[in-house]
Amino acid sequence: MPFLTDDGGIAINESVAMAPYVAERYGPTPLLPAKDNPAFPRVIQTAVFSEASFGAGMNTLMAAQFAAPDADKQNWSVRSQEGRCDQFIALAGDMLGTNPYFADETFTLADICMATAFAMWRGALNKTLPAPLDAFQQRATARPAYQRARKKLS
Repeated sequence: MPFLTDDGGIAINESVAMAPYVAERYGPTPLLPAKDNPAFPRVIQTAVFSEASFGAGMNTLMAAQFAAPDADKQNWSVRSQEGRCDQFIALAGDMLGTNPYFADETFTLADICMATAFAMWRGALNKTLPAPLDAFQQRATARPAYQRARKKLS
């Protein structure tokens, strides 16, 4: 479970809250557009969507896959949640559209959050992504900062 502490007694245990907090507190950064930038609400919306909608559904699927008895791994609630996640994948594709990133041409926190959610979808759940989202995932994970972070975790 991620947990962030910061000066002044700040304690945050939701990863989707940590990202904008750090960007705002220690920015400015192009990862979080200014509040008067038209991309700002889209970045916040997409970041929250990655965790609150899509991610929450995946948590249920991962619990079923890794902890449920064999007889329950494909029960009706799991099948229903897989359908919801498929809808979220379709919505993410619509949100991305033909843009390289979720806030058009600029890589932001939204892309970090979505790339993380897609990595869980593909890795932990062994699911596939439609071609445009797969291409997005490849762009996001090919970035030098991602590669540096990955090396640190190895």
